[in-house]
Amino acid sequence: MKLRRMLLPLAFAAILSPVKADEGMWLLPFLKQQNSEQLKKLGLKLDVDDIYNPERTSLKDAIVIFGGGCTGEIISPEGLILTNHHCGYSAIQQHSSVEHDYLSNGFWAMDKKDELPTPGLEVRFIDKIEEVTDFIQEEVSKTGDPLKAFDPAFLDKIAKEKVGEKFLAENPFTEISIKPFFGGNRFFMFTMKVYKDIRFVGAPPSSIGKFGADTDNWMWPRHTGDFSLFRVYTDAQGNPAEYSENNIPMHPKKYFNISLKGIKENDFAMIMGFPGSTNRYYTSWEVKQRRDVDNTVRINMRGIRQKEMLDEMLADPKVRIQYASKYARSSNYWKNSIGMNRGINKLKVIENKELDEARFKVWANDNNHPEYIQALNDMRDATLQMNDIKYQYYMLLEALYQGVEFSGVPARNKKLIEALEHKNDSIIKSELADLEKAYKAFANKDYNRKVDQRVSKVMLKAYMKEVGKENRPEIFTLIDKKFDGNIDRFVDEAFKTSIFGGDENFNKFMKKPTAKALKSDLMIQYAQSVIQKMIDLRKELKPINEKFALAKQTYIKGLLEMNPGKPAYPDANFTIRATYGQVLPYSPSDGIDYHYYTTLKGVMEKEDPNNWEFVVPEKLKELYKNKDFGQYAMPNGEMPVNFLSNNDITGGNSGSPVFNANGELIGTAFDGNWEAMSGDIVFEEALQRTISVDIRYILFIIDKFAGAKNIIDEMSIVK
Repeated sequence: MKLRRMLLPLAFAAILSPVKADEGMWLLPFLKQQNSEQLKKLGLKLDVDDIYNPERTSLKDAIVIFGGGCTGEIISPEGLILTNHHCGYSAIQQHSSVEHDYLSNGFWAMDKKDELPTPGLEVRFIDKIEEVTDFIQEEVSKTGDPLKAFDPAFLDKIAKEKVGEKFLAENPFTEISIKPFFGGNRFFMFTMKVYKDIRFVGAPPSSIGKFGADTDNWMWPRHTGDFSLFRVYTDAQGNPAEYSENNIPMHPKKYFNISLKGIKENDFAMIMGFPGSTNRYYTSWEVKQRRDVDNTVRINMRGIRQKEMLDEMLADPKVRIQYASKYARSSNYWKNSIGMNRGINKLKVIENKELDEARFKVWANDNNHPEYIQALNDMRDATLQMNDIKYQYYMLLEALYQGVEFSGVPARNKKLIEALEHKNDSIIKSELADLEKAYKAFANKDYNRKVDQRVSKVMLKAYMKEVGKENRPEIFTLIDKKFDGNIDRFVDEAFKTSIFGGDENFNKFMKKPTAKALKSDLMIQYAQSVIQKMIDLRKELKPINEKFALAKQTYIKGLLEMNPGKPAYPDANFTIRATYGQVLPYSPSDGIDYHYYTTLKGVMEKEDPNNWEFVVPEKLKELYKNKDFGQYAMPNGEMPVNFLSNNDITGGNSGSPVFNANGELIGTAFDGNWEAMSGDIVFEEALQRTISVDIRYILFIIDKFAGAKNIIDEMSIVK
């Protein structure tokens, strides 16, 4: 790191330097202009237009936003989607029960009629990408408010106006979105087609799809078959449609060919997908805040919550299924935060950012740009001003809002209360119907009152320990006065008396509703109090955030100006990007050299039948023992499982296709490595790696383990 900085004294950040071919989440419209030379140098055999071309079909057209936060790829002419097991996890859990435990046992549709409709699951294809910077700057200028450039509601409104009501009416399954890039210095508009009939096709048991679970999460060597399969259905004309028995499998514009040729060290590897969020433009003060506030609160509060949840899950199979997805979502970024803080400290991220800022100030001063120095100073002041408010906010969010499930009870009952007080029967009837729907959404099949009651007590006590009385929500005043500060008594009484404390309580209220019952309900009071405190803290943050946003816009403008003409990529914001590099090993520390792939042998070596994270299915052990790997084995006869590449990815890239120099699918990305958890802030060239499932292991599990040859037969496999 020291040597590289000495060689590049004016390269403020790696994000603005084209030197490292493996770094960057590149915008597709600029790929040909900015990256062609590096792509060819690394070994790409396709034309860059084959990756992205606005005028014709390209690899981009086989990639989807899967659900609300993952990537998927089309791998057959019948709309088959490949994504990660953890991306499909909530859908798998949605279909699971004690009687049909697809989480534990896996699921495979041996015929299309067996595929399971999954209400609420959607995928999005990117139809069109347009730069609209001049248009947005003009529209923002008309308002006289530069902050409109950062207002999603304003950008959404302008996007709809730009395409027109007629277009939207004629294309009901089309979404238009405008997003800011480079801190609001450039803008792009995305036209997306939304498909809503998505059916569950297959997934291995969690003992394969989540093998290693929390222990191996973010770690290498890895041995996880993290994949699942879904299918897009359309109406008879091939258009997006709501679910119908008459819908047909999609006939996509593009799907990936699948390579059985395998991988070698230094092979070209490219990933396309939807990285969610990076912070490569963070200042040193923002890094400190991320480490000491956001991450520290998340680590402490989720650690406490997850222990209680896991105890209940391990004790009861029903609870395990109910809370599988909730636990997985919580633990994933809990461990990420631990790793990020470790990386920030170990890799001296803050110290290096401070050096970069000093160099930037020297450049700005030498080139007569006092506005850029002022912008950096304004960002510093705003960040320091935010720290205490953000600490309060994240404690509230992690401990009291997300940590306590009954914070989600229907709390807005003003209209119903007024109707009950004035005996307005028609409004009462309507509001009660809405309340019943909201109650059922809250107390759904994945909610367990025993778990919530246990976890709530622990979370409220943890919150009280860390946050002073003067900064707590109003509900704690009631707890002090009515329950002498005894959290256990408060929570028990809430579950005993609240209309949301159980079906019996709710049904009793519905038979004889009163305004008094709603006003005195402890769960409602709790939810209202927590939400109001969040609103108050957001109001405090708003003017500081606005000052910060404008300063950062100016600051990033200065960064781009400091390196004119050099390839640059913006922070990730869940828009489609490409990242390219090579299949590579790495050495995390002295005396440790990691190979670039793992095999099924490692699964067997990690087996521990007494640890739920490392149970190995009997069928998999039998296949291994007999070396029954079929055409999916490596030339040396071993069965590959996972592999490494130095591609630059982050959350949201989960499920992204990894393809070779010919544009053929060689794997599916699912994780990053522990030693580079600070990678969302700064790319670490020597350490940062993407962990992917080898496509040969995926096919082996589908074919040999599951016997779902019908799925294999619809793919285009290149040997």
